[in-house]
Amino acid sequence: MLKEGMNIMILLLLFLAITQFSNADEPFDVRKHLATVTRYADSKDISANSFVSSEIPDQCTPIHLNLVARHGTRAPTKKKIRELEALDAHLEVLVRDAKEHKQYSEKIPSWLAEWRSPWKGKVTGGELITEGEDELYHLGIRVRERFPDLFNEEYHPDVYSIKTTQVPRASASAVAFGMGLFNERGKLGPGRHRAFAVTSESRASDIVLRFHDCCQSYKAFRKSQEPNVDKLKEPLLNEITRELVRQYGLNFTNQDVSSLWFLCKQEASLLNITNQACSLFSPSEVSLLEWTDDLELFILKGYGDTLNYRMGVPLLEDVVQSMEQAIKAKEEGYATGIYEKARMRFAHAETLLPFSCLIGLFLEESEFERIQREESLELPPKPPKNRNWRGSNVAPFAGNNMLILYSCQSDNSSKYFVQVLHNERPIALPGCHGSSFCPFEIFKDKIAAPHLKHDYNMLCNVIEQKQKDSASNIF
Repeated sequence: MLKEGMNIMILLLLFLAITQFSNADEPFDVRKHLATVTRYADSKDISANSFVSSEIPDQCTPIHLNLVARHGTRAPTKKKIRELEALDAHLEVLVRDAKEHKQYSEKIPSWLAEWRSPWKGKVTGGELITEGEDELYHLGIRVRERFPDLFNEEYHPDVYSIKTTQVPRASASAVAFGMGLFNERGKLGPGRHRAFAVTSESRASDIVLRFHDCCQSYKAFRKSQEPNVDKLKEPLLNEITRELVRQYGLNFTNQDVSSLWFLCKQEASLLNITNQACSLFSPSEVSLLEWTDDLELFILKGYGDTLNYRMGVPLLEDVVQSMEQAIKAKEEGYATGIYEKARMRFAHAETLLPFSCLIGLFLEESEFERIQREESLELPPKPPKNRNWRGSNVAPFAGNNMLILYSCQSDNSSKYFVQVLHNERPIALPGCHGSSFCPFEIFKDKIAAPHLKHDYNMLCNVIEQKQKDSASNIF
């Protein structure tokens, strides 16, 4: 028996070694290093090794699903379109100057000399594009196929709730998802579509899905931290700018390089072009630029400060309450069709990231304990060191967290369990001893409760309260 066990262990080690070797031999694909501009399909490829296996016991059945999803792939926003137009104009000047001073050489890529922004002249931006519609549509189909017992009832908005922000790319994502989820469930047109409700709160008061937009303390914090983030990025940008100037003989500025990196991400993600802006950077430079994006994401939207995610307590509270209501319906034997079976939300990276932090994703158990004690975490390590916090994994386009509530027939004390899926794959919960299948009581008491003791208004209106206090002290 011992010999057999040793043989199995040797085979396992050989398999892991072969897997690591084959991964190391894979050609570098810039499309998997685009931070939060990464397409969903590319993100699912890169994150495959981050997830734990999870087998649901036979005696467990799903009774409720919570979904928090980011919108799908979108066009650049108006602000970024203006940045690309400025880059267009400056590149034209750099190339012309090089020609006039007879410094123009074959080192300058032909595409760069002729490049014009594909978004030049657009007066609108940020809309969901066709690829983004496709991401959400097929996500809806896969969710229904994976959980047929949850989606076997006649549609009713109280049973299948779909919520979104009032930002068009988020609401369009919700519609695309719903079309996939309820595909062939109606009588509309040859596709047998059906109508379904998508609801939203006012942008000015949506503290469940746009809490970042309503939180004055967070806005002040972010404004104060942005210069510090720029300083962290500056040495690396200086280094890469010097290298590009040396290599191509053009007097690039740091702003040019920053804009070229943004252009690379847009071309690779939206247009599937990797042989223009992206080709200016070596794989190691791409990895470093990606890391600077991840640093910014960590500091301003992630674990860098407790306010970043604590302001999401209304969303966490909404998720926990929906589970409690599902448990009550199960315990009291409610008839089918009169209680909610799924609550699906479509929003933004600024929604998904804080929610992921609230439930402790992408942390080691020791790090989870530190945030429970409100201690700061170290910044994501610089390449080539590995890191859990990668924007391309934690919040790609159409990135999502699903929390599935299971009812289990068991002799154990716990009857209800929560499984967390990140981008459709089970992920470890450090607050539940690294398991992805967590007793609801532990999820509620150990993971959610330490955050739910905080009040959104107290967290977010500190500045306003200080102003009121100062005004009252005048009289």
